Amino acid sequence: MPRDSTPIAVCSRSFSRNPVLRAELLERYDNVTFNDTGASLSGDALADYLRGHARAVIALETVDAALLDRVPELRVIAKYGVGLDMLDLDAMAARGVSLGWTGGVNKRSVTELVISFAVALLRHVPAANGEVRAGTWRQHVGRLLSDRTVGIVGCGHVGKDLAVILRALGCTVLAHDIRDFSDFYARHDIEPVTLEDLLARADVVTLHLPLDASTRGILSADRLALLRADAVLINTARGNLVDEAALKAMLMDGRLAAAAFDVFATEPPEDAELLNLPNFLATPHIGGSAEEAILAMGRAAIEGLGRFGDPHQVAAS
Repeated sequence: MPRDSTPIAVCSRSFSRNPVLRAELLERYDNVTFNDTGASLSGDALADYLRGHARAVIALETVDAALLDRVPELRVIAKYGVGLDMLDLDAMAARGVSLGWTGGVNKRSVTELVISFAVALLRHVPAANGEVRAGTWRQHVGRLLSDRTVGIVGCGHVGKDLAVILRALGCTVLAHDIRDFSDFYARHDIEPVTLEDLLARADVVTLHLPLDASTRGILSADRLALLRADAVLINTARGNLVDEAALKAMLMDGRLAAAAFDVFATEPPEDAELLNLPNFLATPHIGGSAEEAILAMGRAAIEGLGRFGDPHQVAAS
């Protein structure tokens, strides 16, 4: 079967570096531009790169009305990754630009990172590691994740996957979501609660929300104050969900036991004081960076180049 000659632009650096994804894309399309320079594309550079291409694989690049107006030949955006907050879906729909996307393809990768964060913080692994490196040999007494109460804020693809694993560990799982997942909750013995109730009751709170106008700053200083002093907060979802300054103050004065963040309001994060706290664990946005998840996200993007639809309908699927 002949390959498709539609001009394709791959903006993602990690997709472009992956030999498996490159080969699988080139099996289908013979007119592909890869980001082989490793440049982070935005503004004029992104518009120039996309010019002349009908379809594109987008990762963390911002696609807004201004960009789309500069490249009217772009008709399909295939999303490499699960978050859609960098895409202006309204602008895409208004200009007839379609979206190819599959949600949840990296859910197990994120779930396992959350589990590792929870265990590490409950067992004081970051603090203990720092002490050993500094020459102090002192045993820390921690707590098991098994049989704890865990609150999941956002019960979409990742939240559901995580909930099932936690129930297998004997955890009491509290869930908060604006959508009705009552069948899932009943099937897995999960308790739906208000956000305030979840924050007040959980030993571990983990965020799995998209970033939009309704979720930006959802864990404000006032809401963070509802957390128990011995609680652990985990964010592998999106930066700007949490008031990082308020979080730092709570970690420093003992109003919160520990926190682990894979995402930040500004990346890379600039608050060295927060990053160096012994009860804070930071990673560089690696939630979906397991080898298996990268291939799954890349293959979903390849499929999205040929299977696409109205941006809002696809995003809601």
